[in-house]
Amino acid sequence: MKKIAAIFCLLIQLSVLSGKDSKPVKVACIGDSITYGAAIEDRENYSYPSQLQAMLGDGYLVGNFGKNGATLIKRSYRPYFDQPEFREAMDFAGDIYVIHLGVNDTDPRSWPNYRDDFVGDYLSLIDSCKAANPKARVIIALLSPLADRHHRFMSGTKQWHSDIQEAIKVVARASGCELIDFHTPLYPYPWHIPDAIHPDREGYGMLAKTVYSRITGDFGGLSVPVLYTDNMVLQRRRPIEISGTANAGDKVTVKLGRKSLKAVAGIDGKWNVVFPAMEAATGLELTISTKDKTLDYSNVAVGEVWLCSGQSNMRFALGQAVGGKEAAAASDDPDLRYFDMKPYWETYDLVWAESAVDSVKNLVYFRPAAWTSASPGSSSRVSAVGYWFARELRDSLKVPVGLVCNSIGGSPIESWIDRNTMETEFPVILRDWINNDFIQEWSRERAKVNLSYKPGDKFSRHPFEPCYLFESGILPLEHPAFAGVIWYQGESNAHNFEAHERLFPMLVDSWRSWFGNPELPFYYVQLSSLERPSWPWFRDSQRRLLESRPHLGMAVSSDLGDPSDVHYKDKKPVGERLARLALHDEYGFGLVPSGPLFKSASTLVEGQGQVLVTFEYGDGLRPSEGTEVTGFELAGDDMLFHKATCRLENDRAVLSAPGVKHPVYVRYAWEPYTRANLVNEAELPASTFRGVVSDN
Repeated sequence: MKKIAAIFCLLIQLSVLSGKDSKPVKVACIGDSITYGAAIEDRENYSYPSQLQAMLGDGYLVGNFGKNGATLIKRSYRPYFDQPEFREAMDFAGDIYVIHLGVNDTDPRSWPNYRDDFVGDYLSLIDSCKAANPKARVIIALLSPLADRHHRFMSGTKQWHSDIQEAIKVVARASGCELIDFHTPLYPYPWHIPDAIHPDREGYGMLAKTVYSRITGDFGGLSVPVLYTDNMVLQRRRPIEISGTANAGDKVTVKLGRKSLKAVAGIDGKWNVVFPAMEAATGLELTISTKDKTLDYSNVAVGEVWLCSGQSNMRFALGQAVGGKEAAAASDDPDLRYFDMKPYWETYDLVWAESAVDSVKNLVYFRPAAWTSASPGSSSRVSAVGYWFARELRDSLKVPVGLVCNSIGGSPIESWIDRNTMETEFPVILRDWINNDFIQEWSRERAKVNLSYKPGDKFSRHPFEPCYLFESGILPLEHPAFAGVIWYQGESNAHNFEAHERLFPMLVDSWRSWFGNPELPFYYVQLSSLERPSWPWFRDSQRRLLESRPHLGMAVSSDLGDPSDVHYKDKKPVGERLARLALHDEYGFGLVPSGPLFKSASTLVEGQGQVLVTFEYGDGLRPSEGTEVTGFELAGDDMLFHKATCRLENDRAVLSAPGVKHPVYVRYAWEPYTRANLVNEAELPASTFRGVVSDN
């Protein structure tokens, strides 16, 4: 608070100095080619210092002291200290210095050799600025992004860029200088960095706006994330954080029910308050106010909030599902609430208009949404899987339940993962994505159709592009507390289960990091039955992914598919199976959470060709219909599988197959459209699996 107050005293002094009869406040912008304004036409008007001058107006004089190719490190190949721009910046004696250096230090001629010099040399530069004007306000910037198209991105530049960001934070702490972020505003917009290093005109404008807000404290006044609307649901039994932005130094008062907390917006415009955890409640009022603006939200509830995401089978509307019209008609429930994020443009097989292409390019993809209570009209349009999941929770927990839905038909998993994770762990999938074999051909061809209005625009964007739906549909949610995630996706990645095995844990880690909960429950749906040859392998891969991270759960749907329609209509069992996982794992209900999951296979008696298969959640094994269990196969070391007979004994399966004297492999439900019928006492189906038979 003392630091904020001191800065605002300085702002007031500078404001007085900037009056019409006073000398203008001098702002010295120090940096490399990004400050200089390289790679754009008319840099005299559109470099970030030039745009900053236009924003600040006549009370300020902005000097551009950028030097192409300059490094921060003195022993490097082109140190800023040795350039005439350095001497000019010192002679300028700015009232404010804004420093953005370090991008060129990612060069292999610099960082690998002289990284230990970086912090000391940066502090020396700050000292030089203070010597030029002892009263100067020094602001240092985190580096603007380097796009993955950079020719050295994967050979070290990405890592060194990240290392330098951390070093700049050390400099800020050691010097007490203000730290601004040139990275975050540009990062979701890689097309604003056309040559992978230098922003375009709009990108430079983003940097100018960042500096303008920090210098003036003007962040556009009070605002909050998109999830704040009337009827919103807050997560119970966890501290309730309310956050947003306001003009720097603004006093913010937040009232939730009868409780009131206060905060002061920091020099970065951010503020937050944290209310103690609450039990379930309804009918609360939330008021957020500054001296200039008040935001009022009525009928706020505290309950259980779940994120419902994926592709078209999660998007599939209740009104289209088996029994969905009747369920929607009977769904009036003021405490079952949806925040249903629908896209402006569907990914159907059609050419998007120019306005759609341009809007998607700018991350304007989801329509504005608002919390609404369940009713026949709202429920019929919401996710069928999501509705029946939430309905089960409502009936069992007797507390308000909120469902945030943002599924997009056809979307591949890579479109939902954050950019830093993708750049760090799977950068090759970002390269020329629309012709990249890691991405399913159907997804790429559909994107080409949608974007064919501008076939020559290599920077057009699409919801199927890696990272796009994270940037347009997850980032705006801004760290709410969720009870967990339900996820139905995979159809658009089933061509390459090996890549999906890398991507799925990345998705889980990405979301857990963004939402600030390393144990965020994540329950997903195993793909259904459909006549697509790769699906048994993909379903088994999904089963094995249960071991990839803690707090995962999988609902089997292979008994519900349609041989020729990927959008089968019987969605109620899927929602209910996901709910069983949540009720068992998160809420302590004593019910069976899952169908039988393969545990082990071993020879029963050596030389007799019999195999004993055990299961987790295998109590009460039986066929779902008829008297015989179907779907098992055995193979010897030739890997030629033969249909096996199954005898159930003490909740285990005893298998044998004519012609397989020495079984080595066992599999179950290994058909794209399977008629396998093993269930447990809860009538939940067994998962597709493939395993190795061990010796007894």
